[in-house]
Amino acid sequence: MDQYNALFIYSRLGWIILPILIWSLFWKGCALWIASKNNQKVWFLVLLVVNTVGILEIVYIFYVTKKKWADIQEILTIEKSSNQ
Repeated sequence: MDQYNALFIYSRLGWIILPILIWSLFWKGCALWIASKNNQKVWFLVLLVVNTVGILEIVYIFYVTKKKWADIQEILTIEKSSNQ
């Protein structure tokens, strides 16, 4: 019975963890891309190692580098067009 309860809990946690994981990976990818393009090695390493569920990445993108949402959309557009 305990195994069934543990499986139930883990399956319920998956629905919470999956959106957080996708959110975090999106912002981490954008922040690492920007840090590498700006040749900011220290920021790149900090962003790579520290996991803050996207908070540090958002702070870096919008407050440290002063990017706007249009800049993020441009990065995503460049990525899509270069893959085709």
